[in-house]
Amino acid sequence: MSRPKRMTKAIIVGHKSVLKETINALHDSNLLHIEDFIEDESGFKISKPFQNAEDVSKKLVKIRSISNYLGIEQTRQSVQKADSVLRELDTKLNQLDRTISEKSETISKYEADLKDLETQKKDLLPFLSINLDFDYYRGYENLKVFAGSIKGNLEEGQISSITQAYELYFDPQAKTIVLFVDKKDANKVQELLQSLEFRELRVPERGGIPSDLLRTTEQREAETSRKIESLKAEVESLKTQYKDFLLASDEVLSIENQKAELPLRIATSKNAFIIEGWTTSEKYDTLVNTVNDATSGRAYVTSIEVEEEDEEHIPVEYNNSKAAEPMQEIMELYARPKYSEIDPTSIIFITFPLIYGMILGDIGYAIILGAMALAIKSIVKSEAVKPLMNILLYCQISTFIFGIIYGEFLGFPLASVHAEGETVPGLLPFWNTINLFPGLAGEEVTFPVHRAHMVMTMIAISVFVGLIHLNLGYILGFINISKHHGLKHAVLEKGSWMTIELGVLVAALGYFGIISALTYVGVAILILGIVMLTIGEGIKGPIELPSLMGNALSYARIIAVGLSSIYIASTVNDIAFKMIWADHSKIGIAAIGAIIIFILGHALNTALSIIAPGLHSLRLQYVEFFGKFYEGGGRKFNPFGYIRKYTEE
Repeated sequence: MSRPKRMTKAIIVGHKSVLKETINALHDSNLLHIEDFIEDESGFKISKPFQNAEDVSKKLVKIRSISNYLGIEQTRQSVQKADSVLRELDTKLNQLDRTISEKSETISKYEADLKDLETQKKDLLPFLSINLDFDYYRGYENLKVFAGSIKGNLEEGQISSITQAYELYFDPQAKTIVLFVDKKDANKVQELLQSLEFRELRVPERGGIPSDLLRTTEQREAETSRKIESLKAEVESLKTQYKDFLLASDEVLSIENQKAELPLRIATSKNAFIIEGWTTSEKYDTLVNTVNDATSGRAYVTSIEVEEEDEEHIPVEYNNSKAAEPMQEIMELYARPKYSEIDPTSIIFITFPLIYGMILGDIGYAIILGAMALAIKSIVKSEAVKPLMNILLYCQISTFIFGIIYGEFLGFPLASVHAEGETVPGLLPFWNTINLFPGLAGEEVTFPVHRAHMVMTMIAISVFVGLIHLNLGYILGFINISKHHGLKHAVLEKGSWMTIELGVLVAALGYFGIISALTYVGVAILILGIVMLTIGEGIKGPIELPSLMGNALSYARIIAVGLSSIYIASTVNDIAFKMIWADHSKIGIAAIGAIIIFILGHALNTALSIIAPGLHSLRLQYVEFFGKFYEGGGRKFNPFGYIRKYTEE
């Protein structure tokens, strides 16, 4: 349990002559979260960007356009000197831009030619079977040429009944016709063709026999495609050649752009500037020294007191241990804590994997998923993937521990199970189940804990874990409210819920005869708690009382989801082994089928073992736990600067 890092509000005031030095120092130090200046009646105005801003922006747009065209991805590359990159920037960028422009224009031209050839090819195909020179289709004064396609068949007798002066070419498979008739008979012939749903085809404008033209077109098409592929290969070689340069240039220009445009965010007058922002309290002295050194004492840094009502506007920087840092990803999915709140990251570092492990609790799946997380961490170098894989590893450590407690390996029991008068052997013959004591429904509580044989007891344990989790939330809420509104409000708003729970517990002990005299005491405590709740939260407090029961019962999903995973794994195992032993005459085929079902079934359950326990554990954190104390909505601490990956000073 921790709070965000303490922040100090810093004001930097200086003469405009040292503005650039101040900006460079702030950017390099990466210490100050700068607040945008809003113009008021103070006389200070937002300044203009530095003179190089426009040139830098144009180059940056060009760099990113080229990178996008080449498909440059941001991966780890060799680190280059920033000064060296800037010296070569103009020459290399102009040369690369010119080369890419020429090649992209040529590729576009060839691609347009290719589309034109495809159109020509499409026009030629219907006429292949007729194979008349296209010059024969035009240039007649007394003849009408019908070239197209019909539905159905056309008999020569249909034409000869209209005119004897005709020439017919018909492909019955493609339904393509070319018909030459005297112009005086054209209208009647057209009526006949329309009855056959005649659709006119475009006749290529150039002359030649269709088969020859098609062959020539295909040759040109293949040649054009080769040229395009050759040019694309040259472009790909440019990607390899210039990748380091483009990534380094993008970084250098991004840094220059940030510096050049910062005057748009700060207050300036004719001779002075004011920069206002936040820094972590532990780094405040470093900030002062950095600015003083960069400006030779001509810019002054001072801190100002922050009023309590302004705390909501303070940016938030996490303050967690290295081990708990990955859990900040889970917090970011929900909301960053406010500056005045307790940060629950270090708590869910324990509770999230704990509940995940309680749900899955299988040694086999823990080994598989743990190995997968380690493999992904070593292969994928992305900083976004690493914390997620660490979270998965934490969950598998918990799953492995609960797998030992439950005695489960891929759905198989590790220890022999004694139930209902029979013994089910486990994978480890030397490990026998030990009966401990009777459970809630009369079943024996054992070690290892066989969940499927003691469902009611496991439900009770799950709800008990839920009550501990919920009360931890109430305690954190008590601390938050006590800090900001005083002890009285904390007792009435959060202490009332714990008082109500205590009253229910004491009354239950009395009701079930454990200590009979406590029934009335419990009822009195319960009424006191309800009165406190009504005073603290108004009428909505008692109305929300049933939600306490709903929240607690919601933790029963721990056993419910866990059992579903067990039953899926057990079903896969049963099907696979029954296939092997069902027919000894086909043992080879059955064994192959059983192996396939075993692998695919457990692969599916492995995928579900990431999703289901993860989602349900996440829900219990977000809805049940956070709902008792957490608001969130803090602003991210985003210091002015740039984390370099491809360049160095």
